[in-house]
Amino acid sequence: QVQLIESGGGSVQAGGSLRLSCQASEYTFKSGCMGWFRQGPGKEREVVASIDDNGRITYGDFVQGRFTISKDRGKRAVYLQMNTLEPDDTAIYHCAALGRFCPPRVEYWWLPSNIFGNGTLVTVDS
Repeated sequence: QVQLIESGGGSVQAGGSLRLSCQASEYTFKSGCMGWFRQGPGKEREVVASIDDNGRITYGDFVQGRFTISKDRGKRAVYLQMNTLEPDDTAIYHCAALGRFCPPRVEYWWLPSNIFGNGTLVTVDS
């Protein structure tokens, strides 16, 4: 059973915007902390944002106020609004269910107990 399904990726010009969506199964959404990470071509995985059950949010340093993470409990969905996109934002963006509490360290994102979606591709053209 697929537990996380991302959508909303596509190709945009630099400076443009995209809104990514992640639909979660009931079990997965109950995990508490949800987030997004990305992996660009030839790059390491990079944490983008996380949001916990109390609405506490953290962002990767590179976000610089351009992205906003949110979630809708009723729809079991998590969103990532991305504005002022740059070519360096080109990557596959993955949704993540991270357990009851958001990871205090980046390396904890990759624990085998966490659940990841297959991702949606974002391409930003200069």
